[in-house]
Amino acid sequence: MREEILINVTPREVRAALVENGVLQEVLVERASRRGLVSNIYKGKVRRVLPGMQAAFIDIGLERTAFLHESDISRGPDSDNGPALPATGGIRDLLHEGGDILVQVLKDPLGTKGARLTTYITLPSRFLVLMPRGQGVGVSSRIDDEAERQRLRAIMENLVEPDCGAGFIVRTAAEGAGLDALRADMLFLQKLWDAIQARAGTVPPGQLVHEDLPLSLRVLRDLMSADMERVRVDSAEAFRRMQDFAGMFAPQLVPMIEHYEGGRPIFDLHTVEDEIQRALHRRVPLKSGGHLVIDQTEAMTTIDVNTGGYVGHRNLEETIFRTNLEAAVAIARQLRLRNLGGIIIIDFIDMLEVEHRQQVMQALERALERDPARTQIMEVSALGLVEMTRKRTRESLEHLLCEPCPSCEGRGFVKTAETVCYEIFRDIVRQHRQFEFQELMVIAHQDVVERLLDEESASLAELEEFTGKPIRLQTDAMYAQEQFDVVLM
Repeated sequence: MREEILINVTPREVRAALVENGVLQEVLVERASRRGLVSNIYKGKVRRVLPGMQAAFIDIGLERTAFLHESDISRGPDSDNGPALPATGGIRDLLHEGGDILVQVLKDPLGTKGARLTTYITLPSRFLVLMPRGQGVGVSSRIDDEAERQRLRAIMENLVEPDCGAGFIVRTAAEGAGLDALRADMLFLQKLWDAIQARAGTVPPGQLVHEDLPLSLRVLRDLMSADMERVRVDSAEAFRRMQDFAGMFAPQLVPMIEHYEGGRPIFDLHTVEDEIQRALHRRVPLKSGGHLVIDQTEAMTTIDVNTGGYVGHRNLEETIFRTNLEAAVAIARQLRLRNLGGIIIIDFIDMLEVEHRQQVMQALERALERDPARTQIMEVSALGLVEMTRKRTRESLEHLLCEPCPSCEGRGFVKTAETVCYEIFRDIVRQHRQFEFQELMVIAHQDVVERLLDEESASLAELEEFTGKPIRLQTDAMYAQEQFDVVLM
């Protein structure tokens, strides 16, 4: 597996693309106007405590108050709410309105929902994650070699003092790391936590205490793996910052960071720009001739698999099986590329053979193994649907780059010109019965006016006779097809 990261830097936006074997797998976008909040630490003030929901709304200085559930409140001795909190008893035993609390953002604000918070703070570095209110040592499940897991655990257990009051998680990137590297990471995280606590004691509520790294540095910390060949960035300033950061925390990465000075835009490499545009379409073509249809809604994402023009070379069951196998791999990639999260329903083409269904499910599970987001897949339902969830921490690519169409308001369709004509007729009758006027003028989209003058001309003449008033028509290029005005004159 050959991996490469491409970073495109412009004054107001930074984009990072993860490419595996020449195929785009993930896109991260950070804009100056709306930087992500995940992992940021704030000093908040409790605004409302809701016992019925076992939750509270916390003011952290954003437009909308953030949400903190009882299950996300630490009860450890390091809590900022005083001594160790009770293990149970409800939200009112844990928080009180007007109180201050140190929180970390779990999920960015999504749609109309505020940010999701936790008091179980985590601080990541290159090899480790510090849990100031945790305990013990954990090792990433993505490190498969049991001997390596035991080696890393033994090193950390020797480094961590039993009474330090904190826990550590060894990250996947630590595979093969030595004692000195792990010790340096641990000391850095402990100093960082001390600095955060000192700042939290001085800033007023509703203020940012600690901000996560910018995207160009975050990819070095989070996306680097043993398969990574190089990181290319098209900004000289960002290139210097990345080299300085790597030189301080991960010197072995310095030779992998390159300043891209090519004539072509960096995202034209591996057709990344075109892939991003295609990721905004509902329809995803498959190489076999089949296709996926992906619909993202407020409640869930649905994915429909179709054979399309693929007829296969054997029987129908074999055709369906091959299409579903290819679709399983494509779906895993699209979920990661589009950053789709929450509940996901997949409608594979119905398969008669149990063995085929099992192989398709196994293919989907294997394809999702490289996805850093946590996923959970259920068995095929009685209706033949695959239900799964994917952890969502930030907005999807579509929500980040797009907004609802002003014409259809996100419905995905608009009323026909014929429907709008009949609405105009009804509005004219309504106006005639309520008001006195000399004549009427209808302002509408060109297609609607043309239909009124053509197919609906007889109906328009009957309406003039019914009202006894002349009706004038006027087109307006700025009007959407559904938009019209009936003006009394």
